Amino acid sequence: MANSFLGRDMAVDLGTANTLVYARGKGVLLDEPSVVALSSGTGEILAVGHEAKRMIGRTPEGITAIRPLKDGVIADFEATEQMLRWFIRQVHRRSWLAKPRLVVCVPSGITAVEQRAVKEAGYMAGARRVFIIEEPMAAAIGAGLPVHEATGNMVVDVGGGTTEVAVISLGGIVTSLSIRTAGDDLDAAIVSWMKKEYSLLLGERTAEEVKTTLGSAFPLPDEPEAEVRGRDMVSGLPRTVSVSTAEVRQAMEEPVSAIVDAVRSTLDQTPPELAGDIMDRGIVLTGGGALLRGLDERIRHETGMPVHVAEDPLTSVALGAGKCVEEFEALQQVLVSDVRR
Repeated sequence: MANSFLGRDMAVDLGTANTLVYARGKGVLLDEPSVVALSSGTGEILAVGHEAKRMIGRTPEGITAIRPLKDGVIADFEATEQMLRWFIRQVHRRSWLAKPRLVVCVPSGITAVEQRAVKEAGYMAGARRVFIIEEPMAAAIGAGLPVHEATGNMVVDVGGGTTEVAVISLGGIVTSLSIRTAGDDLDAAIVSWMKKEYSLLLGERTAEEVKTTLGSAFPLPDEPEAEVRGRDMVSGLPRTVSVSTAEVRQAMEEPVSAIVDAVRSTLDQTPPELAGDIMDRGIVLTGGGALLRGLDERIRHETGMPVHVAEDPLTSVALGAGKCVEEFEALQQVLVSDVRR
């Protein structure tokens, strides 16, 4: 019985694209898309996560599938709170006992109001205390960087809604930049490019598939082609076109260069001692965007710094936040502190 009390603390990586829940002593127990399907009439939840994601762009009028987080922050408060509650329940079967301490990750550029909304959603979903940790900090801890030492660690976390670039030393963020250009914008760029070049309308899921199968940020030795299906804007009928990797790269050029610029301007703000450390140790890429082929090459090419992709880029933020739950006392200082009134 005593064990169940210990195992209640959790860390949540509340992401625009995916939400991961880490339970103390158990690891990452849940990794689902941040999507909620609601009944339009009553507003009750019909599906959450993978099941709801399959519904995006395919719903009849009685159902709406929404992504309650936009650009890394809460866009629909009630849906977020419901989703969070559902995820916590998935991990904690005995929900009447569960009043966990929650550590939630937020983008570093978040405003006080947005931060408050995240906390409130956590309390409404049944947490006893809610602590907040900045995403780049969690990503750095999760990627195994020595954040408490007096050396510069640079982490670039490309998520769904935000890209976080930060230089970390002595357990704190020295310089950081959070831009709202990330995975979602890459998808949107593909959609608008296909419209312009082929007058073909794509759904957001198809655009995401094109990005993951064909997308790249830097020329590669073998460049595949693929058939892409959508709706012809002229005839209104379904049509298939063949698209090459080079074309997709061109389509994504704008958001990709925005991400690279963020890295450059963060380096520009970095104190020279730390910049020297980063030159030795390199930049670590995490987040789903780190899986975009050639992004590491592209950043290496434009900054001249060594770039490494984290071991498991999708879970590093959740693992880092999870480490704060495991070693709560030791890592208390990296959390953004506040007292609930």
